Amino acid sequence: MDSTGDRQRARSGFGGRIALTLGADGLAAFPGAAVALDRDGLIIASNARAEILAAAIAQERLGCLRDILDKPGVNAVESLALPSGGTLILDLVALPTESGVMLVLGRDVTLERNLRAALVESRQRYKDLVEISSDFAWEIGPDGRFVFVSPKGAMGFAADELVGRLPSDFILPEEGHAHLSPFETNAELEDVEVWMRQSDGSQACLLASATPIRGERGDWKGVRGVCRDVTQERLRDAALSRANNRERLLGYIVRTIRDEVDPADMLKTAAEATARALGATGCQIFRILPEASDFELAASFGQCGDEKPVLDSFLGSDHFDSDLSDWRVLATVCRYRHSINGAVLMWRGLERAAWSDDDRLLIDDVANQVGLACEQITNHERVVKLSRTDGLTGLFNRRAFFDEISRRFGRLAREGRPATLIYVDLDNFKAVNDVHGHQMGDRALLAVRELLMQHTRPVDLVARLGGDEFAIWLEGAGEEIAIRRCTDLLTAGKAELDPYSGSPDKPLHFSLGVAVHVGGSHENIEELIARADKAMYEVKRSGKGAMRLAPSV
Repeated sequence: MDSTGDRQRARSGFGGRIALTLGADGLAAFPGAAVALDRDGLIIASNARAEILAAAIAQERLGCLRDILDKPGVNAVESLALPSGGTLILDLVALPTESGVMLVLGRDVTLERNLRAALVESRQRYKDLVEISSDFAWEIGPDGRFVFVSPKGAMGFAADELVGRLPSDFILPEEGHAHLSPFETNAELEDVEVWMRQSDGSQACLLASATPIRGERGDWKGVRGVCRDVTQERLRDAALSRANNRERLLGYIVRTIRDEVDPADMLKTAAEATARALGATGCQIFRILPEASDFELAASFGQCGDEKPVLDSFLGSDHFDSDLSDWRVLATVCRYRHSINGAVLMWRGLERAAWSDDDRLLIDDVANQVGLACEQITNHERVVKLSRTDGLTGLFNRRAFFDEISRRFGRLAREGRPATLIYVDLDNFKAVNDVHGHQMGDRALLAVRELLMQHTRPVDLVARLGGDEFAIWLEGAGEEIAIRRCTDLLTAGKAELDPYSGSPDKPLHFSLGVAVHVGGSHENIEELIARADKAMYEVKRSGKGAMRLAPSV
């Protein structure tokens, strides 16, 4: 810019104008930027708020300076770069003073201009987002009819074909449901599904969001909203949901089997989960036990009908899908490695809907998992049985025996009945192994097992605690019965076990420690065990081959 020419133009604008007088105090008090220029256009004064403006004038960066000096009183807007970054926007005007000085005043409109730009941008963004996120926008008037539909129309209809129509003309009623229409709402709604009829007669699922329009007094004036066509998404979602439901149910059954210890609880929880997933009134799960050849009820949930006709049908088919008496029945067998090991039966009242294809797919998936569950339970029961019995004799092992007598001991306290605990230790058993070998020792232990079983009842418990130690629990037996049983056992033992003895001077006999628990006493199970153990060791120390009755408590 030619500074000389600028100064001349500045001077040429002063003549014939209304002049103002502004002192130094007035310049400092001006709320915006204020710069005073002499007739040559040079800065002679400025206030503190004019630092950026004064620098722009001095450096000839103020592009509108010539215009505002030539036309005092006419505003011009200028954007100035800030040293710290960003932009300062000033609304500038030049005014002459009585002394011939030209006063340039600036009002900071940065915030105003930014807000205006943001508002314009926001409006455009909102419009773009509405168009992108919805298939059409609409407004309902006070009479409940469309007064506006976005220009591109909706559901195959042109906009003017919908304006003036009632939304109910297009909404498809849902059987058994009171439909909440977003076109009539008194409250804000978001993502409400509405099934509507399209121009070609097909159905469309629309996702509607709406807000009511209210007058100054809060009275309802209509509704505004947007709709998005989600028909294809809903069809895909429905298929995916069905698959996910099956996966969730199967996962739940697997977790149930993994988390539960009691086999009955495993299948009971599976029956409940299956019934809820299929909307059934009841569910039954049957197993075929290894030692049996017919179905046995393993778990049941809810109300069920007569299962016999259903189970009988499995002689010729793996599936049952028919009405039976007052029930709709859906059932299928369970398999493990192609062998039937159970069945799942679902029951639903006749007043309910018939079984769907999804239900049939689901029960097949469930049956596969229940088949695995039944096999796992069978294996679990086999392992439990092995863990509770002695491998050689088949008697209870130590842990199982003491678990069982602890359980029974609690019942004795409630019923006030007696019981007897007998500790049995074999005398000179080591000599049997040393002289005849371990094979003969095993045969001797089996002979002991037979003797103990012969002198007890089915209600009694017999266990091998380990090595040559055994134990007997005589259920409901007092002192008289206990002494008679022990006497008979000692007599039979001397006759039956002598052939296994290692030598005549080391005969294989019994040492018996006997503790009788009297009904109603305050003795606990640990004290009873300690009395029997102590009595048995007293026999061992006093010569073996006898019995000792522990003193009562």
